[in-house]
Amino acid sequence: MARFIFPLQNILNMKAKLEDQAKNEFAQANLRLRDAEEEEQRLRDREQNAEEHLRQALNESLDVLEIKKREDAVEILKVYVKEQHLVVIRCAREVEIAREKLNEAMKERKTFEKLREHAFEDFVKEQNLAEQKEIDELVSYRHGRV
Repeated sequence: MARFIFPLQNILNMKAKLEDQAKNEFAQANLRLRDAEEEEQRLRDREQNAEEHLRQALNESLDVLEIKKREDAVEILKVYVKEQHLVVIRCAREVEIAREKLNEAMKERKTFEKLREHAFEDFVKEQNLAEQKEIDELVSYRHGRV
């Protein structure tokens, strides 16, 4: 029996590698998003902690410098939280872009795999026809001899 050779195998291999690369990029984008979200949560926690210290300072004494320092700390942390939220949004966009690239790479690979499957089915049919023709020739040769 002849060996099946898919003429577009190199392209299929390349598409599989591109899909793997897209998977890695997607995973890295997800990791960056998760890190950005964790950093945002840490900043929110620090902001809440600073607000609690401000409330304590307001209740305990009327040290104006201490209160002003704590108010400034709260305001600075609010700015950091807003900036980090923008980073999270940007990372979420990157994840979505990576997801779209991954989906496209998967579609392309699957397309070439389908082409390979169809080519293999055609190959098997051709082999079966050739085998059947050979059997028919043997049978007619035997009947011709008898």
